[in-house]
Amino acid sequence: MESPDLFQNPLRRWRAGKRRPTVLVKELHERDRRRVVQHFLGLEASDRLLRFGSMLPDEQVENYAKGIDFARDMVFGVYNRMFKLVAVGHLAFAPRDESRGGATEKERVAEFGVSVSRSARGKGVGSKLFERAAIHCRNDDVDTLYMHCLSSNKTMMHIARKAGMEIHRDYGEADAYLKLPPANPASVLQEALDEQFATLDYTLKANKRFALKWLDRLRGRK
Repeated sequence: MESPDLFQNPLRRWRAGKRRPTVLVKELHERDRRRVVQHFLGLEASDRLLRFGSMLPDEQVENYAKGIDFARDMVFGVYNRMFKLVAVGHLAFAPRDESRGGATEKERVAEFGVSVSRSARGKGVGSKLFERAAIHCRNDDVDTLYMHCLSSNKTMMHIARKAGMEIHRDYGEADAYLKLPPANPASVLQEALDEQFATLDYTLKANKRFALKWLDRLRGRK
């Protein structure tokens, strides 16, 4: 008989008669940087090309991850049941640029980049990261969200079309932007609840990982 999992995550829902984990997106902080570095370095060559627009060597990828300013930008992540970071969304803020057509009168705009490990594909993870980034922009008085990627990046193009973004292609690259509505009580509450559920999920996974390591030590494993 298979032993029961004493550390089951209660944040699950039933879909089409099967139990599937909900995609929970958590805000990442400085303590997560090591895992962010590992995630980027673990991307396959083709995924690294799509994420960064060129085949960056490990050193440059690591420098990019180590240079992320968690105090200025927003970084979101998805952890799998093994407490491995399998997706990262980076929401970078910048002063508005009139050369981009004056799409906003706000002081800042935001640009979103996302990467998803192969093991987490086909589960809507990229779209969930984008939705979380978009609602944060709304609540932070940013009404224009940009994405820049290679035109061959089917995942990003799918996210852009699904979100209703305006897409402009030029020389193998694509710029897309989305106009966001202003914040309202519902959007503020949604972001707060999303983060609370994701934090609980994160804590449960972290405690499970710690407990399993502790049990392994008791059994004499390394």
